Amino acid sequence: MINPPIHRSQLANGITILTIANPSADIVSGRFFIQAGSRWETAAQAGLAQLLTSVMMKGTDRLSAAEIADRVESVGAGLGAETTTDYIKLSLKTVKLDLVDIFKLAGEILRTPNFLDTQIELERKLILQAIRSQTEQPFNNAYRQLRTALYGTHPYSRSSLGTTSTMAQITRQDLVDYHQTHIRPDRLIISLAGRITPAEAIDLATKVFGDWEIPNIAAPTLVTEPVTTQPQYQVEHQATQQAIVMLGYLAPPVHDPDCIALKLIDSYLSNGMSSRLFVEMREKRGLAYDVSAFYPTRLDTSHFAVYMGTAASNTQIAVSGLRAEVDRLCLEPLSAAEIQTAKDKLLGQYALGKQTNGQLAQTYGWYELLGLGVDFDTQFSQAIQQLTSVQLQATADKYLSEPYISIVSPQENGAVEVVTG
Repeated sequence: MINPPIHRSQLANGITILTIANPSADIVSGRFFIQAGSRWETAAQAGLAQLLTSVMMKGTDRLSAAEIADRVESVGAGLGAETTTDYIKLSLKTVKLDLVDIFKLAGEILRTPNFLDTQIELERKLILQAIRSQTEQPFNNAYRQLRTALYGTHPYSRSSLGTTSTMAQITRQDLVDYHQTHIRPDRLIISLAGRITPAEAIDLATKVFGDWEIPNIAAPTLVTEPVTTQPQYQVEHQATQQAIVMLGYLAPPVHDPDCIALKLIDSYLSNGMSSRLFVEMREKRGLAYDVSAFYPTRLDTSHFAVYMGTAASNTQIAVSGLRAEVDRLCLEPLSAAEIQTAKDKLLGQYALGKQTNGQLAQTYGWYELLGLGVDFDTQFSQAIQQLTSVQLQATADKYLSEPYISIVSPQENGAVEVVTG
């Protein structure tokens, strides 16, 4: 798909509207991004944003949960909400004929959730079940342990679900206060993609949100301390059939120029069955049930991680093998063929991620929220193409020299070993 035209406008109350014209199908998808999320929670209220988005969908001042579900399902539309680290999001998908009604419903959910006690308790129970389920999954435990070592008290150390303790203590007033503080027009980005013109999008947003006034309180600001942790080697034992070995490194946020080079390194290591980690660790050495890497896009300090699921007897071999593959990036430049293959994979995958209206609304709305702007779409592809093996080696050497190591092993019951250094 050729990049569609994108129109950006702003209402008087601060709402940003992106319109991505794609008339090829009679479908409109939307994303309503709020500058909030688990990054804006205190440690004592971890999980608050998650509970908020769950309960928001379960009733407004005018409609019950059943009535909301009926209005969506009766026309075959989609409407949902979620919390991430750096934002809260409502998503919609509908045929053009029903867009006005579904858009109005989304606006009502955002603006006037009723936070019924019965729905709060129901959603709380479901989230507590999800938290308990996570504790039974070795990968999640290894990742939790790694985040804690990497970030210390920074909000990125915490799961967006919170903990059983914090989730149990969140009150209805906490939800009301968070909603009043964060869900406001000057923190809202609306991204619409499909058979819709900019004039139609602006008119619809004005009718639904134009009378929404900015509160007479300052917009919330977030001040987080710099991440200053030291590498650790941690082992947690759990009843599992395999070991999870995870190596992590503090990495730059999305606005750092080095971010793009690390995205290409991530692609080289983990993109598909011909990736370096898959070929070396699984195909050649037969060590891995699962092996990959990931580098999340973050507004604050991010992290780069490589991991492997393997037999418990292979734990130390997995640690040394993963570390050798990362160290190789610091010591040896990639060949011309290796770097071109990584570029082709990454840019091909990136293009495939913008095929549907939902993907378009997500991509450009997300860029706007991150402060990158819609032009970043073109800038990203150009920057990837220009990267050299020398630049990749320098970036790897800068960030990927000393790992934080997190292991979940089936060997003993409940113990956690920590070695700092």
